[in-house]
Amino acid sequence: MPSLGDEWPDWPEVTPETGELDPDNIKIKKEIVALYGEAALRKSWLAVCDRLKSLTDEIAAKRTSAIPELAYDDLFKLGDEEKQRLRDVGCFVVRGLVPEKTANDWFEDLNTYVQENKGSIGGWPAETPFILRLYWSRTQMEARTHPRAMALHRALNEMWHDDDDAAKAFAEPLVYADAARIRPPGVPFRGLGPHIDAGSLARWADADYRKVYEKIWTGSPSEYDPYDLTDRKGANPAHFPGSAHSHVLRLWQGWTALTSADAYEGSLMLYPEVKTSIAYVLLRPFFKPPVNKDDMLDAEKWTFDTEDPWFPGVWRNTSQELSPDAFPHLRLKECLLHIPKMNPGDTVWWHCDMCHAVEIEHRGEGISSVAYVAATPTTEINSAYVKRQLEAFLSGTPPEDFPGGCNESALKGYPGNKTILNGDMGRKAVGFTV
Repeated sequence: MPSLGDEWPDWPEVTPETGELDPDNIKIKKEIVALYGEAALRKSWLAVCDRLKSLTDEIAAKRTSAIPELAYDDLFKLGDEEKQRLRDVGCFVVRGLVPEKTANDWFEDLNTYVQENKGSIGGWPAETPFILRLYWSRTQMEARTHPRAMALHRALNEMWHDDDDAAKAFAEPLVYADAARIRPPGVPFRGLGPHIDAGSLARWADADYRKVYEKIWTGSPSEYDPYDLTDRKGANPAHFPGSAHSHVLRLWQGWTALTSADAYEGSLMLYPEVKTSIAYVLLRPFFKPPVNKDDMLDAEKWTFDTEDPWFPGVWRNTSQELSPDAFPHLRLKECLLHIPKMNPGDTVWWHCDMCHAVEIEHRGEGISSVAYVAATPTTEINSAYVKRQLEAFLSGTPPEDFPGGCNESALKGYPGNKTILNGDMGRKAVGFTV
């Protein structure tokens, strides 16, 4: 399986010239330096860049095989060491969530529904509207509340921990309504280059969010735990308003495959490491690259700088973007990898801090379709959102995080609110009091 280094897509490079150079950015940098000190940030920078040398060598050598694959039933039998391996990589494929026939039926039902309502259902981006502004179809609701899906979501949530919740009550899954995708072959899609969701500048600017990464700021990046929910549950990814920012914490983002898709068939790409890569992204704005490009990978040659307002790849209203030149130590061209081939009924999962992208090209012969279904924990902020989301579900209107969609209750074949599976557990996850 090729890596993207063999054929890097024409995603734009993030540069200061195209960046958001708000003067307040300098204040945010200096606030962090005042709290933690230049010495601690520099110590972390050198340690993280040094760790990336061996990590990127390993990822580039393994390519797609760096992304673990396991059968649905096997995930529930994993020992502690096997679970830790999944945590270390931060992404994996779980095969056979539902039988292929079920996934095929889901796709046929969704595709028919969309075809019958052409002109009423919009999509994103406008030039290639493959990501449908659709949230309450039967396919989506069943994929979210299927008993096997909810059991998997709970198991994934339990891979995290919270010092305030030793019993892991937070692991009870909630339903977060997201879009679906129906992507035909032959049309390029440039809407989702390398990026990290769950906010952008908020990771530095929001005090609660910043605290999540305190070990990185204090010079001890090896002690940072990406699976600690204690502080993260109070962070606000939507600290700055923006259509790309979810108000909900999704511990694991996910795709449920409704059709098959292989590399170069409009599939997903992941950077299969989260702990060191997010530390690098957070530290990068504090360091200016050397003038001599031959020194680019020598972390010692980078200059500490708090006077530059540029946060590479950051715009307040969008997700964190990444590109090879702006984040050289990540070696994106070699380490952003195609996921394994997906079959109908398979799922793929990645940590909320993970860099990912969607392939520009779809060179296959058939439609590539997925439902976006995440593993969403029960937290105070999430529960409040789901209560508000319930009102949208009952009225058939777009949820809060996705304004601009149609009133689905007016669509032909609208299934109403009788689409929840898994009895009271499903209803509770959707926001009903049971």
